[in-house]
Amino acid sequence: MIRNIPFGVTDWGALPAEEHKGETGTSFWRTVERGDIRVRMVEYSAGFRADHWCARGHILLVLEGELAVTLRDGREFVLRPGMSFAAGDDEGNPHMASSGPGAKVFLVD
Repeated sequence: MIRNIPFGVTDWGALPAEEHKGETGTSFWRTVERGDIRVRMVEYSAGFRADHWCARGHILLVLEGELAVTLRDGREFVLRPGMSFAAGDDEGNPHMASSGPGAKVFLVD
């Protein structure tokens, strides 16, 4: 449940992009923190592969491109524009993101 967050409008194009290097490629995050919630617009370069397994919960929507999400048990899901995933904070089922052609996603965590 989302509580105690005042109404706010975000102009994503006006926010500075913060660079995050992956094992390969780069991601650029535009981030807004509201209470306990982090909201991000992330752009992944072509050839991006994360440099770590992530156990943080997310709700992610692919806006452009293609994003592959791999679970530690080997399952892989390829998400295209209009597709999303949701995962809770779970140390037992970490995931890792990669993108061959690059992608733009919207995340809430």
